[in-house]
Amino acid sequence: MKSFEIGSLILRVYLGLAFFIHGFAKFQGGVENTAGWFESMGIPGFMAYMVTAIEIVGGLLLIAGLGTRYITPLFFIIMIVVILKVKLSEGFSAYELDITYAAIALFLFLNSKSSFSLDAKLTNKKAA
Repeated sequence: MKSFEIGSLILRVYLGLAFFIHGFAKFQGGVENTAGWFESMGIPGFMAYMVTAIEIVGGLLLIAGLGTRYITPLFFIIMIVVILKVKLSEGFSAYELDITYAAIALFLFLNSKSSFSLDAKLTNKKAA
């Protein structure tokens, strides 16, 4: 069971870091630019601010293992929208990484209980 939890930890930290980096890049490049790009695809511009916040805050929380069960569905939805709205017409090689991120998010949602997380530490304190 330990190797499963170590594997889950690696996936959780990797996915959290990947989303944090993507969100931070949007922030550094100016979220208003991302908002304009969203609008050009028919997505409301305010969603760029929401996605950026989810990626930055959610990425950090996921790295720490806090709120995994709540953050991963948001990451999954973001990836599905990216695939359908942005990359689907470009062929599989354009969105294979996005499918991988979505699959990792789904895996972590289904297996969110890990002893290597803040969620586990907080749950154990409440139980004691």
